[in-house]
Amino acid sequence: MNNYRKYFLKKGIWYILTLVIALSLNFYLPRMIKGNPVDSILSKYKSVGNTDTRKKLYETFTKEFGLDKPLPMQFLIYLKNLTKGDLGTSIMMYPKKVNAVLASALPWTVGLQLPAILCGWLLGNVLGAFAAYKRGVYDKIIFPISLFVTSFPFFIFSIILLYVLGIHFELFPIGGGYDYNLIPALNFEFFKSVIRYHTFPFLSIAIVMIGGQGIGMREMALYELNSDYVKYSKFLGIREWKIIQYVFKNAMLPQITGLGLSLGTMVSGALITELVFNYPGVGTTMFAAIRNLDYPLISGCTLIITLAVLLSNFIIEILYGIIDPRIKSAQLEDS
Repeated sequence: MNNYRKYFLKKGIWYILTLVIALSLNFYLPRMIKGNPVDSILSKYKSVGNTDTRKKLYETFTKEFGLDKPLPMQFLIYLKNLTKGDLGTSIMMYPKKVNAVLASALPWTVGLQLPAILCGWLLGNVLGAFAAYKRGVYDKIIFPISLFVTSFPFFIFSIILLYVLGIHFELFPIGGGYDYNLIPALNFEFFKSVIRYHTFPFLSIAIVMIGGQGIGMREMALYELNSDYVKYSKFLGIREWKIIQYVFKNAMLPQITGLGLSLGTMVSGALITELVFNYPGVGTTMFAAIRNLDYPLISGCTLIITLAVLLSNFIIEILYGIIDPRIKSAQLEDS
């Protein structure tokens, strides 16, 4: 138990240091982009032609967003607000808070990415394991199809689906999150509309995910099936189902890592897919924030991505420390 505690503590310290560095980058990098975000706000007030009035507005907004202070001072204020859970005020959606913007966008991204990643991971691993175990005609069919599908990036596959099934056959809507004539509400009509608009981006992510996971699982399972311990186990007369159980348990370890990384990066991975389908998630929000130099909103989006990636990696490290015998033995050696 002490070995595990030492292992977890060591990993936790490294992740905390990584988070501190990431927070600094999240703050400073958006502010290195050329341009002034206050100008984008004033562009909405074209009717204000008086020079003095525009100057006063400029000074007011500069002070409102703390842009009149030195960057180190702004960073300290940013950290202080973070401790209160305050991500600041959005510049392009002023006076709306960043928390409110992300609260409305995040459910769309999670609702799109999470089911697609989990379905793709589960079906891909089942097909890959089946192809590796059965070989023969199954492997000759499943492997080439998986290789063909996974050769497409998400956004390329999205565009193909959009053109073929959306524009050519008109099976599903080609953009948005729901019918524009509807008001978001908890009723069947709105839910039905959301599902229709959800189908295309879901398929574009899930199908590519199935192909990638299928190839990965097939290769790992084949490697394990040809390992010396499998041959030795068969020589000892151990039942085949018991050997297969160990084979696929070992083959699943890299796949669990892939799942954790996919879940951790699902917000950032949604960026291009959401842009292709004009889906109202965090990816589309972050792209709009970058175009408008919305520093607080950019930092808020990247903070969510950072926390998700770090948390998923930390959980993977902890799981590996528990289920991987090689890490267990390393812990005993360190003690």
